[in-house]
Amino acid sequence: MSLSSILFLFLTHLGVGITLVLAWVGKDAGVKFFRFNAGTAALLIAVGFALRPNAQAEHATLHLLSMALLLVSEAALVIYWATIGRMLAKIRPLLLWTAIACGLGAVVTQAFEVSGSAPGLLPLLTVASFLSSAALMGGACGAMVLGHWYLIVPSLNVSHLQSIVKLHIGSLVVRGVVVLAAVIIGIVLWQPGMGPNFQRYILSTAGIFFWQRVLFGLAGPGVLSYLTWETAKIQSTQSATGILYVDFFTVIVGEVLAKYLLLSTTIPL
Repeated sequence: MSLSSILFLFLTHLGVGITLVLAWVGKDAGVKFFRFNAGTAALLIAVGFALRPNAQAEHATLHLLSMALLLVSEAALVIYWATIGRMLAKIRPLLLWTAIACGLGAVVTQAFEVSGSAPGLLPLLTVASFLSSAALMGGACGAMVLGHWYLIVPSLNVSHLQSIVKLHIGSLVVRGVVVLAAVIIGIVLWQPGMGPNFQRYILSTAGIFFWQRVLFGLAGPGVLSYLTWETAKIQSTQSATGILYVDFFTVIVGEVLAKYLLLSTTIPL
């Protein structure tokens, strides 16, 4: 495990997640909103790609497929970003959905590559973990940026913010279910020879990272997303945006720790 491996997973998942948000938010948000988010997603994926780890011999094919899908997603996203508000209006939806499909394909392939020869349901659970992580981070980032956009476009209907907050809450619930399933499987299905006893790990001193992951990545965003929803209902967009800044920070901390825990324990948290 290396820092570059953690950053590679984190940055690419965040970039793919933001790309998903572009298909969720209505056109009323304006050209600059889509240009900013598409550019941010493309930059994150590009930096993540530059930090990609070396392929392991037994997973070389999966690694090459993942990188190829990521490159196609990046290319489609860059063209989409470059043409927003300028040209190619008719094919931009195709470019966006190509970027989304290839990005999600890369995330799924990454999950099988990372889980390797893990026993039982762990590979499929890793897929669910990676996809829910991308959706959670993308929703949190998109909601934060959209909340800020009400300062730029005051006439923007508050229903857009309410919609993306719903996406954020939904992805957080799914993320929580995946983590709970991973913890149960990690404890119940452990057998001698499978690596460290996960139950002992989370109750040991080293388990502080697990509890920080739960506190910052799940419990914190759970409370903050509820507060955001309540403020969005009364159309207090500035208050909602302030909460979303903190919410996004806690999500980022939680997901970075999740990547670390996955690579160190093989449990997709």
